[in-house]
Amino acid sequence: MTFMSDLKDRLRTDLTTSIKARDALRSSTLRMALTSITNAEVAGKQARVLTDEDVIGVLGAEAKKRREAAEAFEAAGRTEMAAKERSEAEVIAVYLPAQLGEQEIADLVTSAIASLGVLDEGMRALGKVMGVLQPQVKGRADGGAVAAEVRRQLG
Repeated sequence: MTFMSDLKDRLRTDLTTSIKARDALRSSTLRMALTSITNAEVAGKQARVLTDEDVIGVLGAEAKKRREAAEAFEAAGRTEMAAKERSEAEVIAVYLPAQLGEQEIADLVTSAIASLGVLDEGMRALGKVMGVLQPQVKGRADGGAVAAEVRRQLG
């Protein structure tokens, strides 16, 4: 018996639907996402089935790649390629949990610093605070944005 994550199952179902609807962008993006998930499953010494949380991690990484590529294309003046990357990121975003806003991240950082009581330690507490925050924001916020907010509040 093979166990499959509900999210991966949903991606496959949506891929079939988008192929039937001849939605080329959605189909290619979902194919790419499923390929990334499969690659993550077979990476390492032992193949494994990913949980929904793992799948969200893979999709988050793919969405981040698209955002970064869009910025790079935009900077190079390739607006049509930037638009394509942004469109792909939007397709992936549908399958990710709602992203935290700046204020929500700031509030989480503030409460983490308060619960640890490390405000007076300054930047040396960065690792401790990030360690507490990482599980709370996984898949819901960009790690760079969270780290920047931690640095701002500790600094």
